[in-house]
Amino acid sequence: MSNLESMKRMFEPRSIAVIGASQEPGKVGYSVVKNIVDGGYKGKIYPINPRAPDVLGYKCYRSVKEIPDVVDVAVFCIPAAIVPNVMAECGEKGVGVAVIITSGFADVGNLDLQKQVVEVAKKYGTRIVGPNIFGYYYTPSDLCATFCIPYTLKGKIALTCQSGGVGMAIIGFTRSKKVGVSAIIGFGNKADVDEDDVLEFFAQDPNTKVIAMHMEDVKDGRKLLEAASRITRIKPVVAMKTGRTARGAMAAASHTGAIAGADAVYDAAFKQAGIIRARALEELLDWARALEMLPPPKGENALILTGAGGLGVILTDACVDQGLQLMTMPPDLEEKFKKYVPPFGAFKNPVDITGSSPPEAYLETVRIALRDPRVDAVIFGYWHTIITTPMQFANAVVQAVEEAKKEGIQKPMVAALAGDVEVEEAARFLEERGIPSYPYAPEKAVSALAAAYRWARYAGLLMK
Repeated sequence: MSNLESMKRMFEPRSIAVIGASQEPGKVGYSVVKNIVDGGYKGKIYPINPRAPDVLGYKCYRSVKEIPDVVDVAVFCIPAAIVPNVMAECGEKGVGVAVIITSGFADVGNLDLQKQVVEVAKKYGTRIVGPNIFGYYYTPSDLCATFCIPYTLKGKIALTCQSGGVGMAIIGFTRSKKVGVSAIIGFGNKADVDEDDVLEFFAQDPNTKVIAMHMEDVKDGRKLLEAASRITRIKPVVAMKTGRTARGAMAAASHTGAIAGADAVYDAAFKQAGIIRARALEELLDWARALEMLPPPKGENALILTGAGGLGVILTDACVDQGLQLMTMPPDLEEKFKKYVPPFGAFKNPVDITGSSPPEAYLETVRIALRDPRVDAVIFGYWHTIITTPMQFANAVVQAVEEAKKEGIQKPMVAALAGDVEVEEAARFLEERGIPSYPYAPEKAVSALAAAYRWARYAGLLMK
């Protein structure tokens, strides 16, 4: 069976067996079954427990071999020592993918036991995800195969991680930002399946638009880079490689048995393969969110439109730091802006309409920026005043954007908002309408736009 066929069995399973299913709340085997059921999974569910008649109303089987149907995925919630024998039973049954939640393998230095499990699985062609993981989520299949918190918010971002704690941080971030996902997968010790295996699936998955990866090590660097080089031409891939420092590498080794590798090598390899590298977890998640929301830029000319000169300076510095090209203002475009900017404002780039401008000035200047074909990307800088409140600003921007869409005009836009806490509501309003927005953090707005540019350049999408 090909890798893609195996991954399809994993993400689109007809049936799931939970080995070590439990009737006792608080046990991993109970939580996994409950999450699968409560998540709305439509396939067949088979709890495996030789001492219980049923779990949550589902008949229990003594062994996976007793299940009368095909089993695509088996989730292991049993002690590490008995995994090899149960893996052999799964192989004989023809199980496609074994998701091993159990710890106690390479993560604690027990390399021989992990090697034994891999050899048994390989004999039968069963793929292994893990060991030492929280499980995985695939929202298009309503699949929540994990002992952690349920998650059903659907979107177009697939996220992978090597740590359960990072996985839960991912869930918290996406839920807080109301950004849905297609998948969240834990890899743990990476005994078998790793990033390059799932990249092949996500490359052809219509439910996935962006892939974001947290990794402590890379098992097969050449294979990963070959896979990434293909997919980054059609979909953005963002990665956060941890263990960058000597102490961090030591921590990774004790956590998942990872060999972190030389950081400079990763830097160069990721760049060559078109992988956008994040240095912090928030960057990884924020860039993935922005890449899902933003249309790709068609040219390099970025325009800053701000209500505060100081904010414009910060945004300008950030653009230079991030390698964004600020367009030189054409005289005719400058004249158009002058109609809505007071004489003490600025008409170059940044365009400073000043804090004294009413909502109409924001609306008209945004319209100008969107409709001019020489402007390829727009960075909004809002300054909170009672002349134009945060929600008045947000409504003006959305009105201009919706008008432009009706005319077939779409450009990447980000917004930086400075002011009192009311700007948070305005930022949420903008994001719900597809505009990444950043209260109190202008540099983050520019960083997100820069991520979109990095991918567009690699993918050859810039047409001017």
